[in-house]
Amino acid sequence: MMSELSSTLLKDGGAALSELGQLTLPPLKTGTLESLIGLSDELPRHDAAFTQVVAKIVDTLRALLNNDAEALAQHVLIQEKPIDDYMLGWSWNGSKYRTERSLGELIETLSKEMSSIDNVMKQKLNNYNLAKGQLQQLQRKKTGNLSVRSLADVVHKDDFADSGSEYLETLLVAVPKNSIKEWTAKYERLTPMVVPRSSRKLAQDDEYALFNVTLFKKSHDDFVQKAREAKFQVRTDFTWDDDLVERQRAELEEAGASEKELWTELLRLARTNFSEAYQALAHLKVIRTFVEAVLRFGLPAEYFGAAIRPNPKRTKALLSSLQSHYAYLDNFDKQQSKKGSKDSAAQGGEAPGEYAALLEQEQWPFILTEQFQVAV
Repeated sequence: MMSELSSTLLKDGGAALSELGQLTLPPLKTGTLESLIGLSDELPRHDAAFTQVVAKIVDTLRALLNNDAEALAQHVLIQEKPIDDYMLGWSWNGSKYRTERSLGELIETLSKEMSSIDNVMKQKLNNYNLAKGQLQQLQRKKTGNLSVRSLADVVHKDDFADSGSEYLETLLVAVPKNSIKEWTAKYERLTPMVVPRSSRKLAQDDEYALFNVTLFKKSHDDFVQKAREAKFQVRTDFTWDDDLVERQRAELEEAGASEKELWTELLRLARTNFSEAYQALAHLKVIRTFVEAVLRFGLPAEYFGAAIRPNPKRTKALLSSLQSHYAYLDNFDKQQSKKGSKDSAAQGGEAPGEYAALLEQEQWPFILTEQFQVAV
């Protein structure tokens, strides 16, 4: 069968039409007709859920690798093989998914495995995002404008005239560049008890100038309010500390090391879990294909399977060749349906051919299942 199919595809368009690999179906248990009909309803939902988990892992890898397509291609591997190579040489993992179990039990095993992978990925991704957020917050404090950044390495102890004073305090104010003249003219009169000529410019960036100003502590709240009304931003979040610069440097280094460690751990986990999740998805796809084949063509469940990697530019030609090659199965399907209807009427039973309409797929004379692809 493999040689016939290969000859058919090569005959129409040459080797560029597609690549083939035999998909050896294991001796799966068919179970009852009722159970197969139930599975045909359940499997599309499992398929969608499994595909979503795999897609989320790919999104995680893509984000970790900054959308580097070449790097992503090196991580979306199954058993250290590219996806296409894995599928073209696919075989059922009998040691992990034992075929003496029922189809329902196999699907339950696959679902539990996929759910476990998803939960672990969510937890690790959340831990990494928290560490990344903390690092970004610390970096913004170091690199933002003067209204938000840390001032530990901008000001000096001498900029605070109230050192040790019981009554006076020095505040730092970020003034928009276009409001510097307004600040100079107004700051002494914003509230009572501001020390005259106590303000001077300490630093300036593209958006703000940083000024200090000394006043009596009892005027603090009133001065902050009046300054905000005038669009001057008092940096009440900053208090001079001799050890602050060193502490912030250590904090930034620690956050950076933690983020890097979690990034490495998440990347390694995502790579491993992509391989495991994709294998689970592939096995589920095979079960779904098997169930649909039995419901359409009946027993005995002896079917030929092939993995096909199509040339994207020749997909229509590929489907046309397949449809022509397997046209006899379309007639067989109709005969089975008619035969099933007669048997059902005569025996009061149910036949697989009657349930072909339940299958949610395009009506080809063969069972076609598309596998998940990663765009790189």
